[in-house]
Amino acid sequence: MTEPVTAPPRRRRPRGGTLTRYTTAFRTPKGIAAAILLLGLVAVALLAPVLAPGGYDEQTRSALASPSGSHWLGTDEFGRDILVRTIYGLRTDLSLILTAVPVSLVIGTLLGLSGYVSAWFGSLMQRVLDIILGFPGLILGIMIVLIVGAGWTALFTAIVIAGLPGFGRLARGGLLTEQQREYVLAARVLGVKKSTVMIRHILPNVVDPLLVQASIFMVVAIFIEASLSIVGLGIRPPEPSLGAMLNVGARYISELPSYVLGPGLVLLLLALAFTLLSDALNQAATRR
Repeated sequence: MTEPVTAPPRRRRPRGGTLTRYTTAFRTPKGIAAAILLLGLVAVALLAPVLAPGGYDEQTRSALASPSGSHWLGTDEFGRDILVRTIYGLRTDLSLILTAVPVSLVIGTLLGLSGYVSAWFGSLMQRVLDIILGFPGLILGIMIVLIVGAGWTALFTAIVIAGLPGFGRLARGGLLTEQQREYVLAARVLGVKKSTVMIRHILPNVVDPLLVQASIFMVVAIFIEASLSIVGLGIRPPEPSLGAMLNVGARYISELPSYVLGPGLVLLLLALAFTLLSDALNQAATRR
């Protein structure tokens, strides 16, 4: 008699595999440097009321004073401490980036994956994203500011809309690839619900490039805020932002170079931190 042939035992996917893969990204040199920079900048922004209890609009009698022991970066044209305003400007920029980019990620991903539920609606959303992509970022931001009005809300809206094409097209590309896989076709033949197939099979396989794109777009979001603020369409004074401070500081660069040096350096450190983060996440996502 022949012995019955038994199938080899199925290997269980280790729990937390995706999470473990991303935590290892912060053990690489780039990940460690990004974590140190981001944690340091976030800590400074959160402690702004403690570090400067007088607030960002506290004025002194010394206007455009040179750096000193009491004012490390000097004072602006109204006698306000530039370092204090830089810290609060960092707080403003982080509040924009860390809220607008995740919102754009979620909305863009939903628009990109909508084609799995309805093919015609997915195609329609892609045409809408193509139209948004056709506008230069600065022009799109100016149009939104003209409609909404200058301020935090306008910058938030501009960043969210500017990020939709990247996230949406990336999600749709992953969808078109994954829905042709054998395990997805098998699930559909077996009558598994579309929502279940989406959550269990498609979404986990498109999340890697989306997270990398999100970290890259955070750098873009920094410069969207800076570019709109530099042309005077950003945060309304007296509330500071790094871009707005660069806009005003450029007028006094010959008299007080530290007016531009402080906000510019913080802006570069912020962009560097997110660039290193995107590289670390990209390495983690491609490592299987």
